[in-house]
Amino acid sequence: MLGIIGGTSLLFTRLPDLETRVVYTPFGNSEVLCGEYALLMRHQRNKPPHRINFRSHLAALALCGVTHLVSIGSAGTLKQEIPEGSVVIPSDYMSMAPIPSFHDHAIRHVLPEFSPGLSRQLAALIPEARHGGIYVQTPGPRLETRAEVRALAAGADLVGMTVASEATLARELGMEIAALCTVDNYAHGIADESPTYEHLLKRSEECKDRTGDMVKRIIAGLA
Repeated sequence: MLGIIGGTSLLFTRLPDLETRVVYTPFGNSEVLCGEYALLMRHQRNKPPHRINFRSHLAALALCGVTHLVSIGSAGTLKQEIPEGSVVIPSDYMSMAPIPSFHDHAIRHVLPEFSPGLSRQLAALIPEARHGGIYVQTPGPRLETRAEVRALAAGADLVGMTVASEATLARELGMEIAALCTVDNYAHGIADESPTYEHLLKRSEECKDRTGDMVKRIIAGLA
């Protein structure tokens, strides 16, 4: 079963009609829109990135029967050659923030990476996306300083606050996962204009039709 996680980039997108289901897990409860696929909005109850209950969200998707997952996230670009407005399917990730885990009471080591096969399928469905690059997760909720951006840009291409946590937990649960990042701003210091949350919202609204079209293609190709 296909699962899709969305956030800021889907705020203004018209989504298909699905049944709303509250899924109770050992880690809390999460709201999932269910049908032939499952859709979960990560910022439920207006939670900022550092307060999202990632374990509840991923457990809820697993309980709904999700086997392969596409995480759609808004990201900032760390490289001028990846301009604002781009769409990127990253090939790997790293994190500067603590990553949650389901393995609290036993030693488990899971190879956490985006699934190459699913990423290739996603790239075929979204051919306008750049395929490849490194996503780095920061804690949030604040944006990164210029000094942090310079350091992060040495090893990564995109910066966000959610996808690495979701990818790690998905792999712990045995799900295949790929990410689709909409580049909604230049990270601090990459361009003349400093990023703001209001700018991210404006960019999301401007791109709502494009984002909606990509979601439709993902559902048609992977559900």
